Amino acid sequence: MRRRKKPGAKDELLKFDSMVVLNPEENKGNWNHISDNKKIHVELGTGRGQFINTLAEMHRDIFFIGIEIKEEILLDAVKKSVDKGLNNIRYLWHDINDIDSIFHEDEVERLYINFCDPWPKKRHSRRRLTHRDYLYKYRKILAKNSEIHFKTDGEELFEFSLNEMLDTEYIVRDVSLNLYREENVDTVKTEYEEKFITLEKNIYRLVAKNNK
Repeated sequence: MRRRKKPGAKDELLKFDSMVVLNPEENKGNWNHISDNKKIHVELGTGRGQFINTLAEMHRDIFFIGIEIKEEILLDAVKKSVDKGLNNIRYLWHDINDIDSIFHEDEVERLYINFCDPWPKKRHSRRRLTHRDYLYKYRKILAKNSEIHFKTDGEELFEFSLNEMLDTEYIVRDVSLNLYREENVDTVKTEYEEKFITLEKNIYRLVAKNNK
């Protein structure tokens, strides 16, 4: 089903110019001016922002950037940050394909990829955010020994992602094929994640260290 755009979402989003960075390429190599030299953590496909807002509230010493291409969804995330009064978070209304035009080499300390589109057809595999083409771009912008934190509910996507990361020489650790098999798991959840847990779906998780 084709997603219907919310009328007026674009104009409303543009009103939050202190929270949404409209020309992020201009900050390439200079994000420390905005982040006050804090470590930079980036979520790819931030959705409605529950995950990144929770982290930003918990870790005021870290600067968070959420990237999302769907303006009506991004608007919800931005409003959450405004309501919480967070000043250690910014959003990019931007295509992840161009991520290496936004950040300079070694500028990012951590990437989060949560429940991204699995693009299940083989001919679409290069669109997956964990395809090696993306992984090579991430390697450029990630600092040495920094990490990618990846979660999905898709077994096939997880297997694909694990193999891509190993083939591109990331060091993979903390692999879980059922993250919530134990009741007390200390982790921040996305909206999708909470839904999948209710449906008793397995949540797959791994951490990949940038070995460059």
